[in-house]
Amino acid sequence: MKQNSRLATEIAGIKMKTPVMTASGTFGFGEEFSEFVDLNQIGAIVVKGTTLKPRSGNTGVRIAETPSGMLNCIGLENPGIEYFLTDILPRISHYDAPIIVNISGSSVEEYGILAKKLDIPEIAAIELNISCPNVKEGGIIFGTDPLSAAAVVKEAKKNTKKPVIAKLSPNVTDIVVMAKAVEEAGADVISMINTLLGMAININSWKPVLGNVTGGLSGPAVKPIALRMVWQVAQAVHIPIIGMGGIMKAEDAIEFFLAGASAVAVGTANFVNPSAAEDVAKGIIKYLEKKNVEHISQLVGQLKCN
Repeated sequence: MKQNSRLATEIAGIKMKTPVMTASGTFGFGEEFSEFVDLNQIGAIVVKGTTLKPRSGNTGVRIAETPSGMLNCIGLENPGIEYFLTDILPRISHYDAPIIVNISGSSVEEYGILAKKLDIPEIAAIELNISCPNVKEGGIIFGTDPLSAAAVVKEAKKNTKKPVIAKLSPNVTDIVVMAKAVEEAGADVISMINTLLGMAININSWKPVLGNVTGGLSGPAVKPIALRMVWQVAQAVHIPIIGMGGIMKAEDAIEFFLAGASAVAVGTANFVNPSAAEDVAKGIIKYLEKKNVEHISQLVGQLKCN
């Protein structure tokens, strides 16, 4: 796909050929997909969740298919920040696509340390995965407590000059409260939604399908919820939103733009179609041409409710 002026997008200083990114945790570190898709044509490569120390992840079954979606409880398996910086980053930094690193910490301080380590030229931005247990605070989930979420954003901002993206969890009573909290704390961008908490049961063994009992639900099944949340948040904040949740084709992405997202991320679709991000972008171009719309930004927030 050749660069198309209709799709060129800039969010918080992150310049992208298209507004279609890959969602963290569904695209590895990018290089795993290099044989199936032209990584130079993706809006941005968002690498899998990275932690301070290596993590082996959860035991037992970690992925299960569900009607119109999938459950996962990978448990943030990753080689750790140092290995990423010394071994993986040199292999992917030559691609002509911004690299965004999704980071997870067990304390506010860890997010700050990770942000500082990633404040380097090869990295375009950092995405805060605030859906992890806050070990120091008795198991509170950062992403469900506004004060904790704000504290993580402030710590990250204090330690990097890169744009900070706060990834919001949908497992909350009021997503707008969370969005406002991270915006006030200094987040440059909001990405949403992360997975919904779900589970599956084997009726023959009477046991949970997943080794971790519960897991994150993603895929087409969550799209209506994701759209509703993006629409709500877009009306309440003044920073850009990266919409995600069940985007399988261009039409899905267009819905997110109309709801108020300035960019989108393709996640679960990568498992069934490795070139999904590029295909979605191509489909958006055709839609814009058909509608005689000059630029994708002209769709953002144009939902007509009356």
